[in-house]
Amino acid sequence: MSVSQLPSAFRHPYSFAPAFQKSVVYFSMEFAIDQALKTYSGGLGFLAGSHMRSAFDERQNLIGIGILWKYGYYDQIRQADNSMDVQFREKMYDFLQDTGIRFTITVAGQPVWVQAFYLDPKHFNTVPMFFLTTDVDGNDETARSISYRLYDADSERKVAQCMLLGLGGARFLDELQYKPAVYHLNEAHAVSAVFHLYKTLGSAAAVRERMVFTTHTPEEAGNEKHDIGFLEKLSFFGDLPLDEVRQITGIQDSIFNHSLVALRLSRKANGVSKLHGEVSRRLWGSYPDICEITHITNAQNHQYWADSQLETARRAGDVTAMATRKKALKKPLFTTVADQVGKLFDPNVLTMVWARRFAAYKRPDLLTQDGERFKRLMNSRDYPLQIIWAGKPYPFDEGAVRTFNHLYYLSHLYPRMAVLTGYELALSKALKDGADLWLNTPIVPREASGTSGMTAAMNGAINVSTNDGWICEFEKDSGPEQNSFIIPTAPEGNPDEHDRNHLFRLLEEDILPMYYERPADWQALQLRSMNDVDAYFTSARMAREYYEKMYE
Repeated sequence: MSVSQLPSAFRHPYSFAPAFQKSVVYFSMEFAIDQALKTYSGGLGFLAGSHMRSAFDERQNLIGIGILWKYGYYDQIRQADNSMDVQFREKMYDFLQDTGIRFTITVAGQPVWVQAFYLDPKHFNTVPMFFLTTDVDGNDETARSISYRLYDADSERKVAQCMLLGLGGARFLDELQYKPAVYHLNEAHAVSAVFHLYKTLGSAAAVRERMVFTTHTPEEAGNEKHDIGFLEKLSFFGDLPLDEVRQITGIQDSIFNHSLVALRLSRKANGVSKLHGEVSRRLWGSYPDICEITHITNAQNHQYWADSQLETARRAGDVTAMATRKKALKKPLFTTVADQVGKLFDPNVLTMVWARRFAAYKRPDLLTQDGERFKRLMNSRDYPLQIIWAGKPYPFDEGAVRTFNHLYYLSHLYPRMAVLTGYELALSKALKDGADLWLNTPIVPREASGTSGMTAAMNGAINVSTNDGWICEFEKDSGPEQNSFIIPTAPEGNPDEHDRNHLFRLLEEDILPMYYERPADWQALQLRSMNDVDAYFTSARMAREYYEKMYE
């Protein structure tokens, strides 16, 4: 097999492993690589960042293409009354290298300059990565603003961002004179790349030979759609006539469904958990001419996320050392709690964390919806409980921001309740290090995968979760092999009351008594959980599966 190589200045710092020599380019709107590089919003970025690290660890012939967001997603701060505030602050990255490559793409009929920056693998142990920006000389303010804010609320600018990733990413590869064997779209944001490839390769069939697609969205309504005339005015299809666009995409009405087009112009697609694969096949199965949809369960990079001392104790099966280290890991987290909200948490008290993107279907406030029962839980003297919430709402989702603020103001009533701001990689790591219990409450089956519970389990936190996403493949919630606590799936109707009652029952009757009265059982559960997550839910396995199931 001939192996595609990057120009020498950007080449991989290793020889490719024999199984991973096929060249792949991975397009993603966000990458969570390091706390110092603010090119992500949440779970999609965390997943993509772990993939880039594990591709490096496995010596794969893969590179990443993303966008250099001038203001990142946003900085989550507090107003004078401690309600949440959104701050857009310019980010500076001295460690990114200008590639010297500049080119134009056409947006709304006008040329827009694009500049590419390079992230050397030596900085964060990733594969070679390239970040595109329009914040360059030669562009007016409208063009510069395309790469200002991740997931901009303005629909025209959001589409232009997708064009920068897709059309711009494909054009960048031309400028690099790099012809990968596989183009991997992580979500449909970069689907505009197919129109550049169609012109370059000459046929839709040739595009399908090279394109694969990962969908992360389990609901049809959550997939991006636009009026096809609106996209044409924005030059989304390059200079392809609309009749030709319709011919190669199969879109005959006025609605351009980005995910559907990706499914039609890829040779294979995947959901991101076993359940999500099944949901995706049901969701898209009635549409003609789509590719096969398999599944590859998301995972996270063990080396990055797992505490080394906890890991040493796990490998030795030393539950006493695990308990000692777990208590020590709470102290840095509790220092952050004290700094942000002025409360002194106790390392001897069971600490539960809910931390991820604030969105209605994830139900961050599920426990608090029964005020009296929540009050009894939080005021218990026999079984004290500390709870921490953290996570970023979409900055313009007023409902999610209200939920965040409601929880913060409610926390004034309870000395063992905290709501933290600044949920990025560093705080996420501290929360997973310090949590005893990791709470996950999405409405089933609306969480495609979810991965925060994996990295929590790598650090000795026990999952308590609805049975959704990746947890379905992990959970053993009874008997001698138990590794988690699972809320049974609600019957059709209103799941909130059902899930809330089961969650309270688990906490009151199972979890808290075990932690305080049967510490040996808790430690054994903790060890099983850590062993089980290490056995399958690391991104080394995931990165290998992409080559085996998708790229080859």
